[in-house]
Amino acid sequence: MSLLFSLALASLPALPEPVANNAVAKVIVNEQAYFLSFMGLGAKKDHHSVHNRVWALKLGDKQWLAKSPVPSSLQPKGRLASTAVGLGEYAYVFGGYTVNSDHTEISSPDVYRYDLKNDRYTQLANIPVPVDDSVALSYQQRYIYLVSGWHNDGNVNLVQVYDIQTDTWQQASPFLGEPVFGQAAAISGNTIVVCDGVKTQANADKRRSFASVAQCLKGTIDEQNPLKIDWRTLDHPTGTAHYRMAASSYNGAIYMLGGSANPYNYNGMGYNGKPAPASGHVWRFDVANNRWQVLAPLKTPSMDHRGLLEHGGILYRIGGMDNQQQVTTKVLGDKVEEL
Repeated sequence: MSLLFSLALASLPALPEPVANNAVAKVIVNEQAYFLSFMGLGAKKDHHSVHNRVWALKLGDKQWLAKSPVPSSLQPKGRLASTAVGLGEYAYVFGGYTVNSDHTEISSPDVYRYDLKNDRYTQLANIPVPVDDSVALSYQQRYIYLVSGWHNDGNVNLVQVYDIQTDTWQQASPFLGEPVFGQAAAISGNTIVVCDGVKTQANADKRRSFASVAQCLKGTIDEQNPLKIDWRTLDHPTGTAHYRMAASSYNGAIYMLGGSANPYNYNGMGYNGKPAPASGHVWRFDVANNRWQVLAPLKTPSMDHRGLLEHGGILYRIGGMDNQQQVTTKVLGDKVEEL
């Protein structure tokens, strides 16, 4: 059994400025761990607040340092709902969407490899079907899976696989759940778990609308063929869907926490017109025993996350929004202890 509890808020230095919806990654350079925060949404939560700024923290140092902004093939250059993966000394940054002054949103095809040591970006092969509010999961230190997500006008059921060795994309077995955006996912070994998110639905007398989906699926990657995934349904841990949770794996388990039970636009206002509250729930999926545990809630609820970074048995939420939909500078650490 596991217990997850909050550490002091000062466990790591706060970000230099408030940021939510930021892509995060952990890289190792010369045997030293770093956390990275790419792009996101600033404190005012309007389209002017969408940026492409980058911050890096050498774990053990007292402050984050500004790095070169993420390039973009689109204008404006700032993006929301990108996702990132750290593999060795490099971070890979995928997709996201731009927000124009007329509030139109475009899904970005961009993929960049970020070299922290030299503070340099290399543009890689575009995502075949650009997605935002997706998830990015690494397998065998070579393949990165983008599962479902939003593409310009609707959700896709695609599982798009990037090969870092060949700079190429292929399609894997499609996602068999309801296609969603803002879902949470993590991978442990060859097991993927994807939960919740938001679907689009047609209506008879009004424009399309958005609705949360309480669903969990487990995908098992074929050990002989990384493009073959056996998707199966999982019982949901609570029956209540959450949007933009933070998720990661650690020591044979997958953790999903935070987010909001009221799906919302990027400013924190729910699609139902009500402010979205942050959640403090913690779910743990035991991969070996194929079962969920609902753990003690977080002391500090948060939402609007694009990832959850593990270091030394502590799971870190980098920025996000608090329970009043305010963008935060906080870096919150939650420690996993085996009892």
